[in-house]
Amino acid sequence: MSILAYTVLGLYCFTLLYVTVYCVMQIKLLYHYRRGLANAMPPTPAQPARKMAMVEEGASAWQEEQHLDTLSGSNESEELPFVTIQLPIFNERFVVERLIDNITQFNYPKDKFEIHVLDDSTDDTVEITRKKVEEYKAKGFQIEQVTRTDRKGYKAGALKEGMRFAKGDFIAIFDADFLPKPDFLLKTMPWFRDPSVGVVQTRWEHINEDYSLITRLQAMQLNVHFRVEQVGRMNGNYLLQFNGTAGVWRRQTIEEAGGWEADTLTEDLDLSIRAQLKGWKIRFLENVGSPAELPIEMNSLKSQQFRWMKGGAETAKKMLPTVWNSDLGLGKKIQATIHLLSSTVFVFVFAMGVFSVPLLFLFNGLMEDGFSKDFFAYFLVGLMSIIAVYFAANVNPNESGGFSVKRILKFIFLFPLFLALSMGLSLHNTIAVLEGYRGKKSPFVRTPKFNIKSIRDKLSKTNYLNHKVSWTTILEGVFALYFLVAVLGAIYLQNMIFIAFHLMLFLGYGAIFFYSIRHMQLRAS
Repeated sequence: MSILAYTVLGLYCFTLLYVTVYCVMQIKLLYHYRRGLANAMPPTPAQPARKMAMVEEGASAWQEEQHLDTLSGSNESEELPFVTIQLPIFNERFVVERLIDNITQFNYPKDKFEIHVLDDSTDDTVEITRKKVEEYKAKGFQIEQVTRTDRKGYKAGALKEGMRFAKGDFIAIFDADFLPKPDFLLKTMPWFRDPSVGVVQTRWEHINEDYSLITRLQAMQLNVHFRVEQVGRMNGNYLLQFNGTAGVWRRQTIEEAGGWEADTLTEDLDLSIRAQLKGWKIRFLENVGSPAELPIEMNSLKSQQFRWMKGGAETAKKMLPTVWNSDLGLGKKIQATIHLLSSTVFVFVFAMGVFSVPLLFLFNGLMEDGFSKDFFAYFLVGLMSIIAVYFAANVNPNESGGFSVKRILKFIFLFPLFLALSMGLSLHNTIAVLEGYRGKKSPFVRTPKFNIKSIRDKLSKTNYLNHKVSWTTILEGVFALYFLVAVLGAIYLQNMIFIAFHLMLFLGYGAIFFYSIRHMQLRAS
């Protein structure tokens, strides 16, 4: 019994240590994030003197001048580079018109950009897109619908194929659910005056954050990435990433880095790492937001998470040897490794939960041998670290209103629920990560969008939803019961050391299982 108890304890502590180290390493990014906020003036792109003055006065003054340039045909508008805007879509009948309407509202001279709708659709989206493209062609826009006979390479394949038709030296990319603001190009393109900048990435905003608890919890996680992680990496001079959409590439950067490759499900992260290893820089603009629609039902969220987690593992397997063989400094290599292995933390969260249950029932024997439960207090540093990171990203004093009681109370309520949801997704994400490291190939499954912008909108269009119960969902229900037994066992044994952890695991797995089944019951209208 003693050997078994110490074996389980060792496995549990190993997984707990991994998760703790990962959480503590996030503090380094938080430090760089806060240091950047505390230092001096916000950065401004290199500009001619007259335009620089206008930028310092405010974006609106510069935008107004650009608008006047366009109307008057002044020479200064000729300084603006020509941009190809790529819109990769696949079966997006509910949002494709909204997307094209939005892109054509850019206050950038019409003769300085073209729009390519990279349409791999197999449903009536093709016809909807064709009509919308014809509508804007008649209005004088340079817009084309680019179709393929097959979906080879999925999104990466569409982007690669689209490069053949692109006339621009700069490529802006938007997924179907994004609604960039009219001044997007005016705010991003000046950064390319720095010849070392190969990519400009903007921060994702959330059109429907307040739609449901699920969307609020997603926004909480994404805010960490688009504030603490991206800004922290940029300020620390570490490797960043292009997030697949709402950003602009220098064409030369794509070509020198080897182009879009479809051997991972996260072609954006893959190309980002290759580009930076070639010496190009990624500039992240925290103050330029690009609104997008969050998945509103559980199975769409799980599909998105699976693609991100598996693709992250595939990219780590592909790029980590190259990173360590590069001439990057040791600190950059370590941060790049943590970045590429970030999806792996779910494997350890899952294993930690599994091992904690037998450890609960073996704990009395360990205490008789002299083991003290106070040992686990050392690992609270990981929890404190992650609380600090999420607090900084979601209770942002730099936003209007600064620190407010309402914002703090909202965080106190949502953060435990976010932890529970993350734990509940750990089985699903573990399967994705293991498939990625094993090299098992799977298709690029897009996240369906339904033009849901506010709480008043209802999910009545369910044509793209999956109505089959997966074996993973069944296992999530089994694990909910597994951790419920642990909660009841703790009460019976009067050993409360893991009860909060097991209760959150029960709620997390139970919620994932419940909403997966509930949302599968929706029927196409």
